[in-house]
Amino acid sequence: MARWGLRAGTAADRDWIFRLRHAVYAEELGQHATTEAGRLSDAMDGLGVVYLVVTSADIPVGFVSITPPWAGRWSLDKYLSRAELPVLDEPDVFEVRILTVEPRWRRTVAGPWLMYAALRWVQSRGGRRMVAMGRADLGGMYRAAGLRPTGQTVVSGAVTFEVMMATVGELAERIRQRYGAALDRLAPDVDWCLDVPMRTGADGCLHGGASFEGVGADFRHLHRRHEVVAADVLDAWFPPAPGVLAALADDPAWQARTSPPVDAAGLRAEIAATRGVPEDSVTVGAGSSDLIFRAFRQWLTPDSRVLLLDPGYGEYAHVTAEVIGCEVDRLPLTRAERWRIDPDRLAAALAGGAYDLAVLINPNNPTGGWLPATTLREVIAQVPRQTRVWVDEAYVGYIGLEHSLAGAAPNVTVCTSMSKMYALSGMRVAYLVSDPATAAGLRRWTPPWAVSLPAQLAAVAALRDPAYYAARWRETASLRADLAAALQATDRAFQVDPAAANFLLVTMPGYAKSAPRFVEECRRHGVYLRDLSPMSPAFEGRTVRVAVKDPAANARIVAAFAAVA
Repeated sequence: MARWGLRAGTAADRDWIFRLRHAVYAEELGQHATTEAGRLSDAMDGLGVVYLVVTSADIPVGFVSITPPWAGRWSLDKYLSRAELPVLDEPDVFEVRILTVEPRWRRTVAGPWLMYAALRWVQSRGGRRMVAMGRADLGGMYRAAGLRPTGQTVVSGAVTFEVMMATVGELAERIRQRYGAALDRLAPDVDWCLDVPMRTGADGCLHGGASFEGVGADFRHLHRRHEVVAADVLDAWFPPAPGVLAALADDPAWQARTSPPVDAAGLRAEIAATRGVPEDSVTVGAGSSDLIFRAFRQWLTPDSRVLLLDPGYGEYAHVTAEVIGCEVDRLPLTRAERWRIDPDRLAAALAGGAYDLAVLINPNNPTGGWLPATTLREVIAQVPRQTRVWVDEAYVGYIGLEHSLAGAAPNVTVCTSMSKMYALSGMRVAYLVSDPATAAGLRRWTPPWAVSLPAQLAAVAALRDPAYYAARWRETASLRADLAAALQATDRAFQVDPAAANFLLVTMPGYAKSAPRFVEECRRHGVYLRDLSPMSPAFEGRTVRVAVKDPAANARIVAAFAAVA
């Protein structure tokens, strides 16, 4: 049996938690008056706060409480105004409080394990900042974990608390650098039962693709691809156009051994002709991530200010905030508004010229909302020329290529991935359309042979068959509608939001399984879904994204939902 255990607190734990709170904060510390019942709780306990529990030999010995932003209020509101602590008005802040350990276990690792579990839980729900009210006499422990005093103190009864704060990124890096080896050493002695992995895994932005865990990333058992439904990534459900398959089948040995055109001149010419733009406005790359990293690292510095949609494709936040270190503001999209992008709020945010770069995803991934090209052109017309506008059109075909903003204005760069719309995810092809001067600057930093020969051949063939893809995009809309109706029928309490592209969102009711747990249980049925929780607190840990697949795979998705719901 593992020495320690970490798990979410249950309703059955509440009596023990409230009694331990009374023993420590009323009887021992004098923060609160004692009660005859010997139990201590407060109004926050009815607002969706989460308790994490540490156990020893399966016996609870300590807990920590987390208040997520969707609870609607904070424990700190009892002591400080928002003017005194304005960070509490931000939508990505989580409050960690009343870390409590039974007296005989206080000199053990029970407390540090609770602090680490709280960090991982907040990370898993998209939190970006943590605020805590720590006892002043334990300030050294909190500082060692990476929390910093805000300068605010709170006196409650006989106890003085420091208000402390840090970004989730800072805390995670602190843990990695100072305590990573200790975590590795202690991990085998812990029964980790939270719905988030103990370790974060690879550095960088989280993406889908967990379905390769079922197939095998070593490619030794590729037959398993027929046993899983990879609905966690947004790869097309349909095959590439017949001309693409013919091009790839024609002398693959020659394609494999032959260097491609060094600057993909033929592909650039085909893109220009298809999109009706000048050839010198086109920059190609090995997928949109290649272009994002290449462009943003040229355009931005840590002094730059960037506006992102939130929720939005995670690569943008990763590159701007984590890789480059920009100041990042977010335009919030909400479930209450069915993830609608409000053009008036967007225009107001951009009108002052405060941003070096604004990133728009149309249709937006992962929420699926979109704005017509006419509306976006009106918004962009009000944007000062010093603000670059990057429009990600990875899914624009699903709403119609007429909604593309390619060539809309000199300060607009349009990024088009050929992965999802053209069924070429494995080829890694994408392109930018910008003004010629911007394109020339980007091409100077484009390495030779950036796009492989098979990828160039496939992309050119795909662009030459627009009728095939237009038909598949229309068929996708029909499949999406059928899938949405079938999933809704499995549980009327689900909120199903059919997106405008090749996916939809399903939000669980608050009393149901968390999204991480739901995704984990669906995998046992060979169905892989995307848990959106780490992308943004707006998802409240209960929304999954489901890629639209062919009818047979969609039926398996529905069956998994019915079994797990």
